[in-house]
Amino acid sequence: HRTIQLGIGISPEGRRVFPNLTVLENLELGAYHRSPKDFRDTLVWVYSLFPRLEERHKQLAGTLSGGEQQMLALGRALMSRPKLVLLDEPSLGLAPLVRDEVFATIES
Repeated sequence: HRTIQLGIGISPEGRRVFPNLTVLENLELGAYHRSPKDFRDTLVWVYSLFPRLEERHKQLAGTLSGGEQQMLALGRALMSRPKLVLLDEPSLGLAPLVRDEVFATIES
């Protein structure tokens, strides 16, 4: 909680998602402190960065591929609109094409 107040988002190693929650529910957890309008605007932004997450918004996170879980973990960190994002091994176990997609998003 204090980390979010400081404007820091964290995407931990190992694609830590809540496997029994949907993609949307995981993203909601990253924005628990935002107003409903801010949440919607931020969700649209995260979906623009990771279109696959929008396509799979009702899917359980535990059924996503490794790359999609990594995108979800990063998307959840971005839902708080942090000034700084700490990424721990964001390409761990990703296929080269997915890795390139994740890094292209990070660089943007």
